[in-house]
Amino acid sequence: MKTLMRIRWNRNRTALGIFGLGLALAWAPGALAQFPEAPQVPKTMLNSPALRPPAGADVAIVEFDDLECPACAAANPTLMAAAKKYNVPWIRHDFLIPNHIWSRQAAINARWFDSRSKELGDAYRNAVFAAQQSISTPDDLSQFTQKFAQDHHIALPFVLDPQGKLIDEIHSDVDLAHALGLSRTPTIFVVTAHSHDPGAPFVQMNDTSLLYVYLDQAVSATRSASKVRKGSAAR
Repeated sequence: MKTLMRIRWNRNRTALGIFGLGLALAWAPGALAQFPEAPQVPKTMLNSPALRPPAGADVAIVEFDDLECPACAAANPTLMAAAKKYNVPWIRHDFLIPNHIWSRQAAINARWFDSRSKELGDAYRNAVFAAQQSISTPDDLSQFTQKFAQDHHIALPFVLDPQGKLIDEIHSDVDLAHALGLSRTPTIFVVTAHSHDPGAPFVQMNDTSLLYVYLDQAVSATRSASKVRKGSAAR
């Protein structure tokens, strides 16, 4: 009897091991790195213009973040370096976390600096992420922002968003994130102008260690698509 029970237990253990191995293979990085042929995704994502590169670009990085989010701050240097290395647009969307006490104002500040120049707005976001651990309160953020403006020889107005246009833009970004079914910050996409049906022209990640892998694949895929289009046009 004991021998029979031992045989059954060994069989069950073997079956569980095979099942576990299957799960591990299904979620291995190599299995995920199937760009641009992505898994099934909601139609709202497939049809969203937000998940396309801007006009004239074949590849772009799209990010949804919150300036008070520690994970966003940790990912920011990698995103900065990747956008520079691959010379691709980096499109940043606000996705505010409700219980954060100063990220809403920081997003307004960044939008105001955007109105002076997009480069200045992005420099402000990068600076906030770099100094995030030293910003605990709205007063800390105000002092940081005043110094940033002074360092860039800019006079801040008393009210940055008197008509509420900037916060409306921020709310539009948050609504977009919800429409896409996003639930965390940062959410990062590598998007392309081309895809192989029925795949999606983007890949979503939460692990920035895969960013360079996906960018390599995106650049390669768009080059191949471009060659096919040129070859078809020449016929």
